[in-house]
Amino acid sequence: MTFQEFNLNEKIEEALIEKSYINATPIQEKVIPLVLQEDDIIARAQTGSGKTAAFVLPILNHYLLNEKEGKAKIRTLVLAPTRELTLQIADTFKTLGSKLEKELKIVSVIGGKSIGDQLLDIQKGCDIVVATPGRLLDIIDKKQINLENLEFFVLDEADKMLDLGFAEELELILKQLPEIRQNLLFSATYPQKMKEIASLITKNAIEVSIQNEEPTVELIKQRAIKVNVENRNPLLQHLIKTNEWEQVLVFMANNRAADNIAAKFRKYGFKADSFHGDLIQEDREFTLKEFKEKKIKILFSSDIAARGLDIDNISCIINFDLPRSPADYIHRIGRSGRAGRKGLAISFITLENSEHFKLIEKRANIKLEKEEIEDFELIGTPLLKEKGKEPVKGKRKSKKDKLREQSLNKLS
Repeated sequence: MTFQEFNLNEKIEEALIEKSYINATPIQEKVIPLVLQEDDIIARAQTGSGKTAAFVLPILNHYLLNEKEGKAKIRTLVLAPTRELTLQIADTFKTLGSKLEKELKIVSVIGGKSIGDQLLDIQKGCDIVVATPGRLLDIIDKKQINLENLEFFVLDEADKMLDLGFAEELELILKQLPEIRQNLLFSATYPQKMKEIASLITKNAIEVSIQNEEPTVELIKQRAIKVNVENRNPLLQHLIKTNEWEQVLVFMANNRAADNIAAKFRKYGFKADSFHGDLIQEDREFTLKEFKEKKIKILFSSDIAARGLDIDNISCIINFDLPRSPADYIHRIGRSGRAGRKGLAISFITLENSEHFKLIEKRANIKLEKEEIEDFELIGTPLLKEKGKEPVKGKRKSKKDKLREQSLNKLS
């Protein structure tokens, strides 16, 4: 289905043509018509499926059909879990709305940047606010934002937001919103917590789910290479030197590990840097910009890069350390093979994580042949997890006994 078939405003179509957007993705095909007919939706959409444009385009179309005079008022609020995704969504609004005669005022509300500047931008008047929950609540607490005119409420990457512990913040924000509004929820998974939050937001939403929507996995060639922990660093160097990869995104277990290995690779002569949540916002934005412009060849990152980063043509994803959950594995490898292109993802399998990778394979419904690279063969046997000792019956006091003991102590 082409974008022209949605009968969007000609100004939006101009922007789409300029960006060479011709055919809609499956999630866009289903969501855009529903938003245009003013339905609430709950959509399950994997990263890289094109969901941002699925809500940005019909919202822009609504603005063109319902132009308002005078000072701009906030008619759309989008919440996202990370600063990077927030900035990216705001940029999509600007890009796809670039041909509009009346420029829309879009404000990004995120931590790590001057709250004073953000307050000033809001007070000058704005049409769209894209925010992370924490910083938005800071502004709400200051009573410096008016959401009475809100028409659209968008919750993006909702499951990730809950994973990051934003459930309480979401409930507080919902209390500030007008009851009559159009609600658009997007989530890669739909756990119980997500259902509870969704029930607070909307009662009559149309559920959208793309059947077998894990083509992300199908489009990506996945490899699993067995290697000892101490040989992962030299193996990574070998793979980069022997393959013609323009850009490599390497996922690490934590921020310090990302910093340390990036420093080592720079000493080896590679154009490498680290990216994680401990960096100040200016450094995060600068690093991403350098990586997008191919000035950085290897980016060592925490899971902050697993969602919300839209970087074209990443040659290879490397799981230097395995992710904690199978869902995170899917999101990580989804950084490659975007927009219908083929991708490559490699995971390092060690003695220590081989059992965990079996769980990832089971949950992600994949089965990979475990390779070995000459001179980097795995030595040793997988570590078996020891079973805990059986508790000795009668050794530990029961709750009933403890309560009885406390009562006797109080009486004495």
